[in-house]
Amino acid sequence: MLVLYKGDMMMGSTIIVGGFFGDEGKGKIVAHLALKDKPSIIARGGVGPNAGHTVEKGKQKHGVRMIPSGFIYKDARLLIGAGVLIDPHVLEREINELGVKGRIGIDPRCIIIEEKHILEDRQNKRLADKIGTTGTGCGPANKDRVMRCARQAKDVEELSAYITDVPLEINEALDAGQTVIIEGTQGFGISLFYGTYPYVTSKDTTASQIAADIGIGPTRVDDVIIVFKAFPTRVGAGPFPTEMSSEDVKRLGIAEYGTVTGRRRRIGKWDGPMAKYSAMINGATQVALTGLDKLDPSCYGITDYDDLSDTVKEFVRNAEQDVRVPITILSTGPKISQTIDLRG
Repeated sequence: MLVLYKGDMMMGSTIIVGGFFGDEGKGKIVAHLALKDKPSIIARGGVGPNAGHTVEKGKQKHGVRMIPSGFIYKDARLLIGAGVLIDPHVLEREINELGVKGRIGIDPRCIIIEEKHILEDRQNKRLADKIGTTGTGCGPANKDRVMRCARQAKDVEELSAYITDVPLEINEALDAGQTVIIEGTQGFGISLFYGTYPYVTSKDTTASQIAADIGIGPTRVDDVIIVFKAFPTRVGAGPFPTEMSSEDVKRLGIAEYGTVTGRRRRIGKWDGPMAKYSAMINGATQVALTGLDKLDPSCYGITDYDDLSDTVKEFVRNAEQDVRVPITILSTGPKISQTIDLRG
């Protein structure tokens, strides 16, 4: 039986992370939470510009790689934590396109992706062909971070206007009783620590790492929302136990492409054991479930739980039994408005 979460709306700090291999729809969920809960700060942790989040509102569609997906809520301060790699060119382009120049803050300790990192990423045949990296320079930049020879954001003149102490801003906001959303990138299945190594990204992607990325301790995390997709997807190489055949995918009419690379995503069936393990390691307190309209097209755009089909309701109940965490947000389409929020 579906457990409806009847707690208060989000307060304090909430981390949003991906539960499968990325592309779960975190950008849409963050944007929904931002508009609904009106945080004072939305901060981004994670790897860097190798992760793209898509936000659709009305007729507008945005693919962001550096700016937090909650930028759509115009009263929020937008921060990028020290754990995130910065590509100054990508960042500046997004700041200008989205018109967020007066709202963005970057920690001085962020590591800079340089042209040499992108070149190394693309010329390394093992990374490009076997692992299937995005070629954005993140792995080589993180390597230089570990070798203590990387440049930091504080060393780049064109970023000086954005430099701020991100942990200080966030912790002071929490001390003042304000709401903070913390956005992770990638997914559990490609965590450097817990994913399908070596077919993984260049750092951990779990909620604990995301908290460290933006500079809050574990006692300051109030909620962890883990995002799962009804049909998990994966871009690039690596194990995918529930992957469907191309014939099954075609029959279901599902075709998806990566936000950053444009590569076609591999499609799989729901993976209950992985979802359960992912929820455990991330310390999930709530679950957002996306792609329900792909499970049953008749549910596309529905915003009331009672109007969902019996097929989808049964899927949600079974998924909740797998993860053992309340499923509080249901997505029935790509637009922010196509959301069912059961948090009360």
